[in-house]
Amino acid sequence: MAAGLKTIISLSFVLAIGFLLVILSCALFKQYLPLLVVATFVFAPLPNWICGRCSSPDDFVESSGSAIVDFGRFCTGFLVLMGIALPVVLAHSEIIRIPAMIMSIIGG
Repeated sequence: MAAGLKTIISLSFVLAIGFLLVILSCALFKQYLPLLVVATFVFAPLPNWICGRCSSPDDFVESSGSAIVDFGRFCTGFLVLMGIALPVVLAHSEIIRIPAMIMSIIGG
């Protein structure tokens, strides 16, 4: 097999294991709030994409500033951090259990 195909297969395996851990963290403990982690990771690239498209309408000339791009990166970083910190906050407030938090963070 080619090196690119092995990479795609291994990354899809890791993604499947991650989704399995998040779904199991919800199903085993009968509390479905850790699924919000999946939502934050799905929406995380959107600010980068939107702000990247809005920053320069012309691909050849870099006349606009990078403030909008920096804002998009900030929002993306916030969403990624929220995907990691949300299970910790939920476990600290005893809405979910500690094993569900661990499985959700590892799966995220």
